[in-house]
Amino acid sequence: MNEPAVGNRKEKVRAAAKAAAIAAVALFLIYGLYLANRSVNPPLQGQIDARYVDVSAKILGRVSKLEVREGDTVRPGTALLVLDSPEVKDKVSQAQAALGAARARQQLLDDGMRREEIETTKATWQRAVSDANLAETTFRRINVLYQDGLISQQRNDEVETAYRSALAAATAARAQYDLSMNGFRHEERAAAAATTQGAVAVVDEVESLAADTVLRAPMSAEVDKIILQQGELAAPGFPILTLVNLDDVWAVFNLRENELAGVRIGTVLKGRVPALGGRAVNLEVYYISPKAEYATWRATRQSSGYDIKTFEVRARPREPVEGLRPGMSVLVERG
Repeated sequence: MNEPAVGNRKEKVRAAAKAAAIAAVALFLIYGLYLANRSVNPPLQGQIDARYVDVSAKILGRVSKLEVREGDTVRPGTALLVLDSPEVKDKVSQAQAALGAARARQQLLDDGMRREEIETTKATWQRAVSDANLAETTFRRINVLYQDGLISQQRNDEVETAYRSALAAATAARAQYDLSMNGFRHEERAAAAATTQGAVAVVDEVESLAADTVLRAPMSAEVDKIILQQGELAAPGFPILTLVNLDDVWAVFNLRENELAGVRIGTVLKGRVPALGGRAVNLEVYYISPKAEYATWRATRQSSGYDIKTFEVRARPREPVEGLRPGMSVLVERG
């Protein structure tokens, strides 16, 4: 084989290799442009939330003892903390004293007069009757002498006045005796009973406040945050600690209107939780609601089109997921 033929063959090989390299680079650039311009459909990202309960007192008190720490698991009725409130203790004592006085008054009216008091009023009445009889006898004698002109009219009038006064005193004594026998009026007894009932209600109220000095867990939960420490003053209604119910968790997604297609109440979303090693979880949608308008409108195009609104979508796990906690992300692949 001569040298010119060999040289021509080498030139052809080089030309072919160069063309192949150019074609490969062109294909690479085309594929890169394709990937760069291809629409990316990222997964739908949500966040786990849970039921939080703020524990607060109905009274003003100072935290005297904390029975739990952050992270503790509590059951319904578990003592969480103890408040010290001297004012409530004083109110309990005052209310109990008022109740005792009201009951004593009611008992007095219900029982009526004592036997000794009845005997006293009876003796007073009998004495008044005797005095009236004596005054009547005296008046009759004096009146006979007056008719005969043996005494003055002045003396007759004085004796007559004493007689009529004795009769009035006897009538009053008899009324007092009848009152002691009949007891107090129904209206007085009813008023005393109502006063006692009101005093009982006041005692129940202040005792319920006193019972609130020991705050207990309303449900099974985990202690999330302790806001007030021992020795700090707790105002009525101010949260002292926060509980989180890990048995009541859900995922929250914020979706725009154009992403809501196919999402309805009862829709099952298949997601995964990165914090749990990508564990799969099935979420059932139970809540869809528009978010506040001031921050959720977004234009589809700058020049034309329409504005789209953001909706909050909540979905609960269809089965319990161990280790699922508030704040964890949930990723749902878009269809």
